[in-house]
Amino acid sequence: MARSTARKRALNTLYEADEKGQDILSLLEERIAVPGAQTPLPEYAIEIIRGVAEHRRDIDEKLDECSTGWKISRMGVVDRNILRIAAWEIMYNDEVPDRVAIDEALGLAKTLCDGESPAFIHGLLSAVCTAHEKPLD
Repeated sequence: MARSTARKRALNTLYEADEKGQDILSLLEERIAVPGAQTPLPEYAIEIIRGVAEHRRDIDEKLDECSTGWKISRMGVVDRNILRIAAWEIMYNDEVPDRVAIDEALGLAKTLCDGESPAFIHGLLSAVCTAHEKPLD
């Protein structure tokens, strides 16, 4: 299954947990045990969800640090979770180039968010990339 599809499925689970105020990992375990009408979650979706859950505090702090005017808690639920997925890929998944993480986030945002969200998401993720770059020795 394509990673784009896995990201969308991860977004669905993260969105649901956020909306319900439910622990991400407990919802993930429910989705793995009983996928319902959908096909089982792809392995990469599970990796994303676990990664975001494990590093959410650091991811949210980095997003807050790089955002001008909007804290993560004030962002729309879909925007917030698209940003978390891409930030996790940028900060913790070296297999995914930063540009790919941003492009995938923009694809989700263009499909699922309102008019100004893609530009906001692009700018914020670009700032996360810049802040996350390691200094040269």
